[in-house]
Amino acid sequence: MSKGSFDPKLWTTRSPEETLALYTDWAKTYDADVTGAGYQTPARLAGALAGISPDKTAPILDFGCGTGLSGKALSDAGFTTIDGTDITPEMLEKAAASGLYRDLWHSAPGEAPPAGYTTIAAIGVVSLGAAPADTLHTLLGRLDPGGLLAFSYNDATLADESYMTALEATGPHATRRFEEYGPHLTGKDMGSTVYILEKT
Repeated sequence: MSKGSFDPKLWTTRSPEETLALYTDWAKTYDADVTGAGYQTPARLAGALAGISPDKTAPILDFGCGTGLSGKALSDAGFTTIDGTDITPEMLEKAAASGLYRDLWHSAPGEAPPAGYTTIAAIGVVSLGAAPADTLHTLLGRLDPGGLLAFSYNDATLADESYMTALEATGPHATRRFEEYGPHLTGKDMGSTVYILEKT
């Protein structure tokens, strides 16, 4: 496990530069660290999304794809056309090596993804210590009516007022199609809530 992988400071507010440095350092051991800690959220979110998505062959954007663990979960759930983007080149290299993605590209922190996707998945991305709360509105704004946004809040994020306020503020713009609390990192006794919003 890399230094500080599951330090409590992982789930605290930090600058984009600090976040990039953390995940750059973590890229080599990230998969082993999180799977070793019982990372359940990707499979839970992908499974929920598969049950709602009208077309699993349509392109889906894996926003904040990291090393590709989220892409594997989406693929395992039956999604066949997966694109990914991330702020960390070192993690993107691992995602590319997985062979799961149709297209991959590097994004700058805070950069909005391209429009045109009917589904965006942000698995473990919009969270305390990673992407800021207003990322929810950025992603929702890139969807046309009927588009789906799937994301997760871990325990630390669920306890943060700014993230919950951002979620509530999506109310006039989206219908909440799915919401379920369950295991996140079983080895750390952490949970997460998976959400799926439909743009109105």
